[in-house]
Amino acid sequence: MTTPETLVILQARTGSSRLPGKVLSRIGDRSILAHCVGRLLAAGVGDVVVATTGAPQDNAVVEEARRCGVRATRGPEHDVLARFIEALPSAEPRVVVRATADNPAVDIGAPARVVSLLRTIGADYVVEPDLPCGAAVEAVTVAALRTAHRLAVTPADREHVTPFIRRHRARFRNVLVAAPVTIRRLDLRLTVDTAGDLEYMRRVFAAAEATVEPVPLTALIAAADRIAAAEVVA
Repeated sequence: MTTPETLVILQARTGSSRLPGKVLSRIGDRSILAHCVGRLLAAGVGDVVVATTGAPQDNAVVEEARRCGVRATRGPEHDVLARFIEALPSAEPRVVVRATADNPAVDIGAPARVVSLLRTIGADYVVEPDLPCGAAVEAVTVAALRTAHRLAVTPADREHVTPFIRRHRARFRNVLVAAPVTIRRLDLRLTVDTAGDLEYMRRVFAAAEATVEPVPLTALIAAADRIAAAEVVA
């Protein structure tokens, strides 16, 4: 069920330096962006908007977002914090879930968990740091994002959206919370940053034994473990 107070912002661009165009690369019959959108919609916490850049090459990102049935907005390429602010609708949500489009295995249950905790305890920022790399999302209040947008000046703070909030603990209430035991696998990398990562994630999805879509993170973890075990034997 969609919650109007929450918006999921999925940042995506084709200009990655290590693997250009990776968000449109395919895993199975879908692009990485489509995997991300599908999983975040399945989370059911709010609408999903793809925040991309105004660069001509990102016209393809806008078209893919439309094919996935979600809205796309455009903003600065490197000032991603400003891009997030510009992605907010006129009727602002109270909470944003930040996700990135290089994570085709983002945990479907993560958005609801972090948003629920943020609301329950009145935090400004919540994340689960012990999920596999690429499976987590961040929940942050729009008020905190706007404060960071007003005060953050370093390129790193502007590009990575939440470091200013995470660093200034006297100003913001930040909470790190343990993920469910069954998916608490910080040792596992399920993100796409390089060509090798992309090939690996194709193998993981192909090896996943699941009868539902989107494929649960537990099934992807099990597939990764089988791949690792087979490599040890070989």
